[in-house]
Amino acid sequence: MKRIAVLGSTGSIGRQALDIIHALPDQLCVAGLAGGSNLELLQRQIDEFRPGVFYSSVRLETGCGAEFVSMEEMVSHPDVDVVIVATAGKAGLSPTLAALRAGKTVALASKEVLVMAGEIVVREASLHQAHIIPVDSEHSAIWQCLQGEDSRPRRLLLTASGGPFYRYSQSQLAKVTPEQALRHPVWKMGRKVTIDSATLMNKGLEVIEAHWLFSLPFDSISVLVHPQSIVHSMVEFTDGSLKAQLGHPDMRLPIQYALSYPERWTNTELPHLDWNNVQNLSFEPADYDRFPGLKTAVDAGKSGGTYPAVLCAADEVAVDLFLSHRISFTDIARVGQGALEHHESVAHPSLEDILAADAWARGYTERFFSCDGERPRHRTDVEAGRSR
Repeated sequence: MKRIAVLGSTGSIGRQALDIIHALPDQLCVAGLAGGSNLELLQRQIDEFRPGVFYSSVRLETGCGAEFVSMEEMVSHPDVDVVIVATAGKAGLSPTLAALRAGKTVALASKEVLVMAGEIVVREASLHQAHIIPVDSEHSAIWQCLQGEDSRPRRLLLTASGGPFYRYSQSQLAKVTPEQALRHPVWKMGRKVTIDSATLMNKGLEVIEAHWLFSLPFDSISVLVHPQSIVHSMVEFTDGSLKAQLGHPDMRLPIQYALSYPERWTNTELPHLDWNNVQNLSFEPADYDRFPGLKTAVDAGKSGGTYPAVLCAADEVAVDLFLSHRISFTDIARVGQGALEHHESVAHPSLEDILAADAWARGYTERFFSCDGERPRHRTDVEAGRSR
């Protein structure tokens, strides 16, 4: 029996993780739950899974005997074996470090943790001999392909669905509405990740994440658009051989494997790929010009320091601005680029440096749009950081 703490239990990944735990009561149980402001859902989860400890951003009186603790206390608790980090933004950073320092296995679904503080997180995992198991379907695929291989891979090939607008022209992209962008053609995800998938910013952040997870230089990590989302990623080895991990596009599959590893468990509730319905598998290079957020993210990762933390924060604010109809779809990438150009990076940052960069980026972006709430009329308005 593995005892699981789920951080972000009321979000999309958290809910799917609880579906897995519910389906496998002989192998998994819930030791802790941490949710945000959706108190009604969190209360129902506590009632069903009866964790020993819980956390909510607003204090919740459960009446179920669960103890209210901080997320850092939860992940360090002796009754916790595996911590699923599925929080949004920077919220998962401190708990992830606490879990690694306690020697726990971390099933990591929050991109921002490694994007913002990859150097620190990887160092802490090594220092405390703790394991990080990727939950993102792309990184889980690479991780599975590398098992049993002693040779260092030549290249990682991250696949991307391309989102709903990959064939759109620039003029069409500028007219995309939040309602359109939230309808992903393949994956069921949270609002922030869905928008990032539509801009391909998500894939740029995944490149940074793969750099830290698998210790490969950025030039050895490529992105391929694969609309069918059946090949979840590939690994090329020095002899030219490639391995790919395939499966139905359902996040419950990599979530379950992160929890069952090194075993594979039967779960009748998970879908199986029906090859009779697979007509073709197509791939093409990602279009960095039409989706500049992808290039911006990769460049931020290459530059290192506090640049990735600034990009994460600026993008989070920009997505909120887009969802509230204050900027256009194409402005999202411009907001991130503008913040990066005005940031003075700190090389090899401490956690305090990273959090300070995050706060600076949020303040910079929010101040820029505080005058009239309208989107910038020209690209140079954002990049120059001019108040209007």
